[in-house]
Amino acid sequence: MDFRLDHEDEVFRKEVRHFLDRELPSDWLGMSVSWAGYGASSGELEGEARSSFYKKLVERGWPTMAWPKEYGGQGASYTHQYVYNDEMSYRGAPGSGGMAVTHIGPAIMVHGSEEHKKKFLGGISRGEITFAQGFSEPGAGSDLAAVTTKAVRDGDDWVINGQKTFTTGAHHADYIWLLARTNPNVPKHKGLSMFIFPMNTAGITARPYPNICDILSFNDVYLDNVRVPKDALVGEENQGWYQAMTGLDFERSGVARFAGCRRALELLVRYMKETRWNGSYLSEDPRHRDQLAELAVEVEIGRLMALRIIWMQTNRMPVSNASSVSKLFGSELAQRLSRIGGDIMGPFGTLRKDSKWAPLRGFFEIAYRNSVSATLGAGTSEVQRNILAQRGLGLPR
Repeated sequence: MDFRLDHEDEVFRKEVRHFLDRELPSDWLGMSVSWAGYGASSGELEGEARSSFYKKLVERGWPTMAWPKEYGGQGASYTHQYVYNDEMSYRGAPGSGGMAVTHIGPAIMVHGSEEHKKKFLGGISRGEITFAQGFSEPGAGSDLAAVTTKAVRDGDDWVINGQKTFTTGAHHADYIWLLARTNPNVPKHKGLSMFIFPMNTAGITARPYPNICDILSFNDVYLDNVRVPKDALVGEENQGWYQAMTGLDFERSGVARFAGCRRALELLVRYMKETRWNGSYLSEDPRHRDQLAELAVEVEIGRLMALRIIWMQTNRMPVSNASSVSKLFGSELAQRLSRIGGDIMGPFGTLRKDSKWAPLRGFFEIAYRNSVSATLGAGTSEVQRNILAQRGLGLPR
């Protein structure tokens, strides 16, 4: 396995860096803390500025460059896509394209009909279609197979009833990628199906609420006799569990998480070199130096994990186990890094970004709050360890 990037990849990295230098504000700090969890703000570009920035990325075809050309991509290599995601996340720049780009679109490529691919993939690549993911429910989160939202056939339609929760971005999304129970008489993971339909379908109510970072991102989504056509079903009936797992494998790969951790570590190192406490620089404290040395090693391990997944994808190898390793290691690393950063800053580390005394404009304060969800979203650490034990090591349940 060769972790080195080729000459074309490095030339492209310089192109992305030059673009970000030109398009981001000159005093940009990279306030995104999405590396530490889920649902935090990506920097300080909002509204029209954010839309304009993403439009420029789409014009270059960067968010979906590794997609096949027939679906709006460029047919670029996975290493090219890695370079783009790495640089964007390192800077904390907005523009990932959300879950439509990162895992729902790729899952549609694997499991969707030709009609689904033609209908959705081009629109996603052009930045015209956004998605919410309807997985978690009040009684089904870590145990995703316990989903109780029901879809029942009625002639040529499906009628869906139930509730989803922690549904990120549902109040802004055009479509929902929804997991529902279609057969209650078989083992629970075998009776689920996947559906795609518009969020403005009659009977859907999305009620947004703030996450722990005071950002309005999550939603409770209520489905009351929602009637959708039969072609809303993705793939085969009762195969939704496997389609959901495909999407989660893409979600868990971890490139963005480790790039963000690298940026956060460098910010912390710089802060320690510039900050005195009791007459000496924080960087001179041997305890803190040991902590940062260990974090630096772990961040590099994470980068190599992400590169290994890129290598496996390039060689068309299954990545389920490797993705769980990356997700488990990366989310727990994000928690350690944000906690240690807050500890090093002491009481000042609890100040929010609107305080003039907040170190690094409150970066580690919001990172600490956001990191609470790092080991929950996309599958808890306990779930990842079960996956590794059963699928990776062949241990019994």
